[in-house]
Amino acid sequence: MAIDWSDNILLANLSDEPALSEELSLVIDKINDAESAESPHAVLDFRSVSYVNSSNIAQLLRLQKVLGEGARQLRICGVSDEVWSVMLVTGLDKVFKFAPDTMTALAGLQLDDASS
Repeated sequence: MAIDWSDNILLANLSDEPALSEELSLVIDKINDAESAESPHAVLDFRSVSYVNSSNIAQLLRLQKVLGEGARQLRICGVSDEVWSVMLVTGLDKVFKFAPDTMTALAGLQLDDASS
């Protein structure tokens, strides 16, 4: 599930429910457990997720808030059409940053870090 891609990026390959809620909770806990100066960015790979519910959306928003407090970013990648339609309908396509695949998400974070 969650692996440390580098010292400052956490990569999570997520699954469908019922595992999705637990996996998102683990990512939030891992970010919260990190010291603020060492808090990692997060990339969530949604390739294996076919739907999200309101609880999952609340967890994503909580994760975005926690990361933002530490001046860190969240990237969501590999989103299916079903999940993307939920993001569009709820307006979350404007809240989160998306990438087509994991490598693009990781490269975007690393480029943003280099320019900071």
